[in-house]
Amino acid sequence: MARTQSRKELRQGRILAALEANPSLRVNQLAEELDVSTETIRRDLSELDQIGRLSRTFGGAVSTGNRFEPALNERLRLFVPERRAIARAAVARYESAETLVLGGGATMFTFARVLRETRHRITVITPAYPIAVELASSPLIEVMLLPGTFEPQERMVFGPETIRALERYRAEVAIIGASGLDPSGVSEAMLRAGEVYAAMLAHANLGVVLADHSKFGKRALVHLRGWSAALTLITDEQPPDTLATAIRDGGSACVVAAAE
Repeated sequence: MARTQSRKELRQGRILAALEANPSLRVNQLAEELDVSTETIRRDLSELDQIGRLSRTFGGAVSTGNRFEPALNERLRLFVPERRAIARAAVARYESAETLVLGGGATMFTFARVLRETRHRITVITPAYPIAVELASSPLIEVMLLPGTFEPQERMVFGPETIRALERYRAEVAIIGASGLDPSGVSEAMLRAGEVYAAMLAHANLGVVLADHSKFGKRALVHLRGWSAALTLITDEQPPDTLATAIRDGGSACVVAAAE
C-alpha cells in the first residue's frame, strides 16, 4: 500500500507550494493561511531550511524549488518502505549480472543493503563511499571505488578523473537514483553527481533508475537521459498517465514494486 503522508509533511508541502507562488509571504501570513500557530510555521521553516528545501530570510523564507536535494542523512529517513520494495525488486532482477555500476543516494544505499545478501559473485563499480562500505561486508562482492574529488554531503566522488575512469569500463547494468521523472526523461538535482550519473548510463548496456513516486512530474537541474528501450524504471506506484505514456512511447520498461 502507498504510504500516507503525515500532517506535518502535508503542511510543509503546502508551505513550499505557497512560497513558490508568492516568495514574499511572511511567517504570520503562512500561519493564517494554514490555520496554525506562528511557532509551528517557524519550526517547519527551520526544518525545511536544514534539509535544503528553502532558505530562511528575515520574517520568512524563500523556496529553493527543485534546485537542491535534501541532505543524504535526511533522505534516508524518508519513504523507507517504498525504497525497500524498490530495492528488493531491483536486486531480484539484476543480482545475477557479473558487473554493476551503482550510483549514490538514499535509494541506492537501500539497494546496497539488500544486495549485500546476494549469493552471486558480482563486481560493483561505484563513486559512492556509503555504497562501497555497505557492499564490502559481502565476501562475494568485489568493490571498485572510482577516483575523483570527494563531495562530503553526498559522500561520493566526482569530476574529470571520475568520468575518465568510467570510460574504461563497459558494464552490463548501471543503476542510479533520480531527483526527477517527467515526460522528457530522468533528471538529477546535483550538477556534479548528474555528470557522473550521465557517464555511468552512457557506458552501460542497460540503465536502471530506482525512484519512488515523490519524483513523478519533477524535472531537476541535470537531464540525464530520455525514455528509451535502454532504460528501465523501478518505482513503487504506477506513474500518472502523462508520465506513463511518455515511458511507454519511449520504449522504457516500468516495474512497479508496491511497498508492503
